[in-house]
Amino acid sequence: MTTTRRIGLTGGIGSGKSTVARLLGQAGAVIVDADAVSREMTLAGGLAMAAIEQAFGSAFVAPDGAMARGLMRQLVFEQPSARLRLQAIIHPLVGQETARQAEQAVAAGARCVVFDIPLLVESEHWRARLDQVLVVDCREETQIARVLGREKALANKAGLDSAGWDRAMVEKVMAGQASRATRLAAADASIYNDDLSLTDLATVVSQILPRLGL
Repeated sequence: MTTTRRIGLTGGIGSGKSTVARLLGQAGAVIVDADAVSREMTLAGGLAMAAIEQAFGSAFVAPDGAMARGLMRQLVFEQPSARLRLQAIIHPLVGQETARQAEQAVAAGARCVVFDIPLLVESEHWRARLDQVLVVDCREETQIARVLGREKALANKAGLDSAGWDRAMVEKVMAGQASRATRLAAADASIYNDDLSLTDLATVVSQILPRLGL
């Protein structure tokens, strides 16, 4: 009988966590993406939308029926209580769906399920479900530069004059996340992804695969 390892993958915005998740997926891990599940819950007809409209009002529902992300982002940055209300709606739904996906992978004989969770350290919900926590780490200036570079590339691709995020916005997001020290203190293993090329990062990831059951 296959023993499935359950790994929590986390890291701050711009750390390269999503790239590490992709590399682990290519190595055979089943990736359960908490962010993707959260987005699905807040699309038109998503399971969180009725509660969001009731809690925040119709102004936070976009014309297409999805959550008005820009408006909600601004609100939760300005009002911590609003962030807690939103999390109280979304997090239980995300927990249920990620558990369902993980159990499906276990039933199919997966050797490793990786929970890709941006706020793993910030939430008490996850640790008891995991065998190990893997943290992707880099300097804060690297995080900022990566996010701004990504936003600029997206703006150029869309033909826009300016990116949707500026440095202040990135810093606000980072301030709402656990510090580097807090994340690393919770890690069973970590990857320092600061000046690594994609090839070098893939090499580092390959070196930890045996610890993950891959």
